[in-house]
Amino acid sequence: MLSILAAGSVFFPGLFLLSKQCLKYIPVLRWSEGDAVIVSARLVSSVQAIMASSAGYIIASSCDDIIEDQHWLTSAYILFAVPYFIYDIYAMFMCYWYKLRVKGHEEASAAPQHMGTVMTSYLRREFLMVLHHVVMVTVCFPVSVFWRQGKGDYFQGVMFMAELSTPSVCLGKILIQYKQQHTLLHKVNGALMLITFFICRVLLFPYLYYAYGRYASIPFHMVPVSVPWHVNLGAALLMAPQVYWFSLICRGALRLFTGSSRSRRPPVTTATNNKEGQSDGHALPQPANGYSTRSTEPESATH
Repeated sequence: MLSILAAGSVFFPGLFLLSKQCLKYIPVLRWSEGDAVIVSARLVSSVQAIMASSAGYIIASSCDDIIEDQHWLTSAYILFAVPYFIYDIYAMFMCYWYKLRVKGHEEASAAPQHMGTVMTSYLRREFLMVLHHVVMVTVCFPVSVFWRQGKGDYFQGVMFMAELSTPSVCLGKILIQYKQQHTLLHKVNGALMLITFFICRVLLFPYLYYAYGRYASIPFHMVPVSVPWHVNLGAALLMAPQVYWFSLICRGALRLFTGSSRSRRPPVTTATNNKEGQSDGHALPQPANGYSTRSTEPESATH
């Protein structure tokens, strides 16, 4: 157990540092520190998502009995992935830190100078994502490894496959960061993200209830009253942020695919532009997790 935890503790931060150094020092790239940090964080998240999804598919496809069948990869990958969530809190903070200092950013001249101020601002802006990561480590990890007592590996594997939506989310964040919202790639990726997030995250828990209902020969609508109350509570708490984030993605997608109509509007006056530029100077950077409730920023459509 400790060796797997140690492997994950080395792998994810190590991949982040390796990617950052390559982006900074490979002659044909020579990216800035901030750009290298932001892209490297997305790369590590995508790699973790691919690994989790692959492990989930192997586990789920190997379980004929969705309750009793076990696969060694279930507990092994949980142990390996736990350090990722701890690392990712740090990585999101670094992204937030450098976004305040990206050249030409609206808030570059007003970026907080003290680490405590930056940390407070980061936690306030990324509270839900940080809370999600903390719960994954302090609650989901012990429940999945110890409390289950080896039962339900199939369900755990299906939950791993929720990460299928993450690579498109990460690509969307990179495209937004570098002002590529106008490109065809961003629109195609946005549609893919919308579909995968809905299928892999929003429909995840209804599917798990459906699968258990088939296994136990219980009608779908009777499953919630047939399972223990704490199972329903846990599912509701895990599903709620997914629904919230999906609503933000839908709002962003709506703005993205209706943006062409806005481009036909008459140009604003110089005075209006100056006024908008002054007001934008006090805008906060895009959240490190990519979600935003601001309806005025086209780039806040993604996670």
